Amino acid sequence: MRILHTSDWHLGRTFHRESLLAGQAAFVDHLVETVRAERVDVVAVAGDVYDRALPPVDAVALLDEALARLRSAGARVVLISGNHDSALRLRFGSALFEPAGVHVRTSPDLSWEPVLVDGVAFYGIPYLEPELVRAPWELPDRSHTAAITYAMSRIRADAARHRASVVLAHCFVTGGQASDSERDISVGGVAHVPLAAFDGADYVALGHLHGRQRMSETVRYSGSPLAYSFSEAGHVKGSWLVTLGSSAEFVPAPVPRPVARLRGDLEDLLSSPKYEDFEDHWLQITLTDAVRPKSAMDRLRARFPHTLALSFDPAGGAPVARPARVSGRPEAEVALDFVREVRGEPAAPEEEDLLRQAIEASRAKETMA
Repeated sequence: MRILHTSDWHLGRTFHRESLLAGQAAFVDHLVETVRAERVDVVAVAGDVYDRALPPVDAVALLDEALARLRSAGARVVLISGNHDSALRLRFGSALFEPAGVHVRTSPDLSWEPVLVDGVAFYGIPYLEPELVRAPWELPDRSHTAAITYAMSRIRADAARHRASVVLAHCFVTGGQASDSERDISVGGVAHVPLAAFDGADYVALGHLHGRQRMSETVRYSGSPLAYSFSEAGHVKGSWLVTLGSSAEFVPAPVPRPVARLRGDLEDLLSSPKYEDFEDHWLQITLTDAVRPKSAMDRLRARFPHTLALSFDPAGGAPVARPARVSGRPEAEVALDFVREVRGEPAAPEEEDLLRQAIEASRAKETMA
């Protein structure tokens, strides 16, 4: 059996206010092509299908299209909810989808009820909020470990009746490497789940962490299809193509626009040929100039039009002494001290005049009010 393991689509997400919908649609095209080319039997989507509980309408339309196309390409789809999804909204229509070969699992109590495909049992463990399942499942404590352990005990009992078992789960397995774009799931219980909790399954398709990771030969994270933070600049995105009981091969996804981090002084960044390959990237740039350059973002975007984030970390610059107090000092002095602190040099005379005029205009407006 051939399984394509993917997760963390986060449909509807933006990247520093830039829409990712076109890139996500290109990933759907890639999945459909892979299903056809590799004769995939089941596409396993391990949670965080949407980026938020109430997704935008274009994200909902893209999911609708993706499920229909994957099914038309010949694959069954097994899909679970993640911590970003609304379980109730995601499972809308699931009873109607089931006979069509699209199996949505968002209810904790369905975790051990398998989807059977050619004798292989697929079990979908959605994101489990420990506080919500602790009482009904009579768990010993409020933790993700307790919740997953209980669900897996029920799954193992049922899986003994079947030829093989595949588990989808959305959680943080101990030893996994996180990135900046994942929402913390520690609220509501201890977040980490030991790898041993998944013992007994022939394959475990994990979601939540955005980098591809092999926790063991049979327990893996596929990661997200696109980079969702600059901390993922070094990631290779894609899906695991699993031949059950035999092998797992990573299938890289298309990269609509690479992301990267650059660091250096402004003039070098603007003139050095070593940065030519980054001119089409989404960039996070840290400037190391001793004095903060004026109009830095505008100048950077002349060469790197997709610069999205800019910060300053002066190299070897002495820290600027902060004023001891603010209260009681004239507003203009406080504002000019702020300019000196963030820029590393005083405001120019014309800038000082503009600042004082703005303060006076603000006072006049308050007086009139």
